Amino acid sequence: MAGGQERALKRRIRTVQATKKITRAFELIAASQIVRAQNRIAANRPYRQGMARIVLEAARGDRAAAAKLLGTPEHPEHVTVVVMVGDRGLSGAYNSSVLRAAERQIAEIEASGATARVVSVGKKAIGYFRFRGQPVDRSFSTMSDRPTFGDARQVALALGPAFLAGETDQVLLISTRFRSAGSQAVETVQLLPLPLPEGAEESDEEAAGEPAGTRGYTEFEPEVEKLLAQLTPRALESEIFSALLEASAAEHTARQRAMAAATENADELITTLSRVMNRARQDSITTEIMEIVGGAEALRAPRGA
Repeated sequence: MAGGQERALKRRIRTVQATKKITRAFELIAASQIVRAQNRIAANRPYRQGMARIVLEAARGDRAAAAKLLGTPEHPEHVTVVVMVGDRGLSGAYNSSVLRAAERQIAEIEASGATARVVSVGKKAIGYFRFRGQPVDRSFSTMSDRPTFGDARQVALALGPAFLAGETDQVLLISTRFRSAGSQAVETVQLLPLPLPEGAEESDEEAAGEPAGTRGYTEFEPEVEKLLAQLTPRALESEIFSALLEASAAEHTARQRAMAAATENADELITTLSRVMNRARQDSITTEIMEIVGGAEALRAPRGA
């Protein structure tokens, strides 16, 4: 009995050791991908900031024209929800946190009387919404590992034309934002209409109070309304690409943490199983010694006794 238990424990220890090698490899791969993802976020930041400056200048140039494509709708009737998750698991609560937030957002939209259209980015969202009976209008995959600007353009083409045609009043994006290696959070941001850049709501009285010569002058060609109509798809692509990069970095960070925890748990399980196996081996040895001593005592005893 003890020998069979010892063999079973040995097999289990070997299985856990093999699992530990896999989780350790995943941990190292994810750690290397985090640095690369952070560098891509930093490289994209100047373009994103430059796009925001152009939109800000256009909004200041013609507030009436900017109001059609910028701002926050008060009572949207048709809302598109873009859910951005990963294509793979083994990343802790990364995917489930975004999907639960999306489910809550959809419920709030429908409770307000509006209709919600879902666009998913990442394979994990497809199965999740299919299981819950939530229709998905468009789905994209294979973008979470190393997203490209072409990937962002594909998603933007599924969102921009419908908004410009008046088929949807608002586009919301739910994804995980990467703030730092130790801080990632699920956020819901508005993609369309374009959010008003900081400074665009500056009042005319505040602007009039500036000293002469401190305010710049920008002449637009074509006019602001047409320019914003051309800028909107580009700005949308920029925001989606930034979200893809941050989501990728957050996913790699979550996977690195999850695999590090799995490796640590494997170490603890190996230690525990080794102790149990050693006790089983000691019990087996003790039993054998007791049998030998008992047999020797029986042989030594007088036959007539």
